[in-house]
Amino acid sequence: MTPSQFITDYKAALASQQWQQVEPLMHTNVCVTFSNGTVHKGLAQVKEAYQRNFAAIKNEDYLMTDVHWILTTHSTAIYLFNFSWRGVINGQQASGAGHGTAVLVQEDGTWKMIAEHLGRAANS
Repeated sequence: MTPSQFITDYKAALASQQWQQVEPLMHTNVCVTFSNGTVHKGLAQVKEAYQRNFAAIKNEDYLMTDVHWILTTHSTAIYLFNFSWRGVINGQQASGAGHGTAVLVQEDGTWKMIAEHLGRAANS
């Protein structure tokens, strides 16, 4: 798997809205900051946060665009991206967008996310 393939696999895993699809792509020490400012440290907290989102957002469509690789080595990859999502929360259409930074590490020949920071769009 290449870092670019990781992104493809990650988007597919998120689209499944099934944690068991996402988990193999996560490092055990993963830390994720959502655009609302909440920080989730470690696999257990990240799992809880993702499952909560999967349950709350129905028919979610999540897009990542404008991926910009900052660094790619044999063991580390860092990229910036824009994201947007839309779905149904409590029967109402909802959406959001922003910018993200992700850090991947190579572990046993597989790329895993160790950090992701999602921020609000500049005009939010």
